[in-house]
Amino acid sequence: MNLNEPRDLAPLLEAFLLASGKPQSLERLYELFEEGERPEPPVFKKALTLLAKSCDNRAFELKEVATGYRLQIREKFAPWVGRLWEERPQRYSRALLETMALIAYRQPITRGEIEDVRGVAVNTNIVKTLMEREWIRIVGYRDVPGKPAMFATTKAFLDHFNLKNLDELPPLADLREMETEPVLEFDDAPVPAHLQALADASLSLDADAESGAEPEAPRDETSFRSLLAELDTMEQGLKIDFDDLLLDEADKESELEEPPQDDEDPR
Repeated sequence: MNLNEPRDLAPLLEAFLLASGKPQSLERLYELFEEGERPEPPVFKKALTLLAKSCDNRAFELKEVATGYRLQIREKFAPWVGRLWEERPQRYSRALLETMALIAYRQPITRGEIEDVRGVAVNTNIVKTLMEREWIRIVGYRDVPGKPAMFATTKAFLDHFNLKNLDELPPLADLREMETEPVLEFDDAPVPAHLQALADASLSLDADAESGAEPEAPRDETSFRSLLAELDTMEQGLKIDFDDLLLDEADKESELEEPPQDDEDPR
């Protein structure tokens, strides 16, 4: 095998990356060769280019991320490949994703600054989770009272999201808003038969009242409109001031303050 020939070197680099299972930097790949057999850097570059082209129309690809090169399954196959593992993929809350996005786009940033943008307090568990996954790290302390820690992303974060550097982050203007709860289209939703019957009956009563016709005998069902009218009547009879109660209390206090008078002698 002529290691100075890119076509011979490319399969060997493929074997290294398949066996490692994680990204390998060029420096680490250089160290895998003894000094006398080590190819020149341009040969390495050309061999990697050939390896990337050989992955065309294959299920995997050569990807350069923050910590080096790796061979990985193409994203379009992920839904099926994920079935190999019984454990379901980790789902993250909206609060965690928003916190992660603010750190990625505005780093270095403090916890207080994140709270100012989001308008709510940052849960301690969110920062703990991001730190444990090694997606963020403390890069310093802001020179203000309290010396709050400043957070920034790590190379592990870039690797996880298939990024070589922060410049590959999509522009904020291109990011779509997170999916919200679906809005029900009530105009298109079918109306249950019994509710439709109640509505029709209510409309019929209103029409009879306007035309002066004798209303039909009351039915067992009560329309929503009649319920509202009944509630209005009940509210009109409710007591809304308590002045008389205050007067009664005042009278009781005055009676307590007046000294008792002696009864007159009947003689």
